[in-house]
Amino acid sequence: MVTPIKMKLLQAGSKQLHSRYLYDHIRKCLSSATTPRSTRMGTGHGGLMPPGDDALIAGSTPDLVRSLRSQVEVKPHFITEEEECALMEELEPGLRKKRYEFDHWDDAIHGYRETERVSWGLACAGVLTRVRSVAFPEGGLLLGPVHILDLDKAGYIKPHIDSVKFCGSTIAGLSLLSDSVMRLVREGSGDERLELLLPRRSLYILRDQARYDFNHEILKDEESVFRGRRIPRQRRISVICRNLPS
Repeated sequence: MVTPIKMKLLQAGSKQLHSRYLYDHIRKCLSSATTPRSTRMGTGHGGLMPPGDDALIAGSTPDLVRSLRSQVEVKPHFITEEEECALMEELEPGLRKKRYEFDHWDDAIHGYRETERVSWGLACAGVLTRVRSVAFPEGGLLLGPVHILDLDKAGYIKPHIDSVKFCGSTIAGLSLLSDSVMRLVREGSGDERLELLLPRRSLYILRDQARYDFNHEILKDEESVFRGRRIPRQRRISVICRNLPS
């Protein structure tokens, strides 16, 4: 006979097993997503580690890089491994309930899962406060929900410009689990382009002209090359903050 006390003990044991399974799953995910050591530059947080964000941006011409320098930023090491793990602990349970999709409503993304999140635990809320303080002007109106985009290893984001109906002049995204390459191409002119190396745990920011006048995409794993060097891409999760349209 299962008494009320035994039932409580069984439920507590089940919760502990579930928590342990989820913890092990997340640690395995974080470990398997690590970039092979042979492709790294430097040491410390893992992933690609150039000496500064200038080394993470390449353009079709030096003039183009200079003209967009204040509108395109890549900040390596923006979060720690512990902060990445905290974000994954909050995100993974919800994402695991979804299937990867290969047909986006506007054909912009293939091999993805996505969701939005408003409330966060203390550690993750602190990370997002830091993102917003760096990327957006003080007192600016921000889009409340944070967009979460989970790309499968075989997934990719096709060239697109985010609709002005849904977000304003600035996009800021954390890159979790994998290094990747983002390409920006001026709309209507394939000759003007930037490529951004987005190391794992970095923050990228697109503002103003770079946001409105340039298509941006995340390259497929087989096309993921930066300055002639192969950048292997694994499963990648981006945590994206936006401001409201003016």
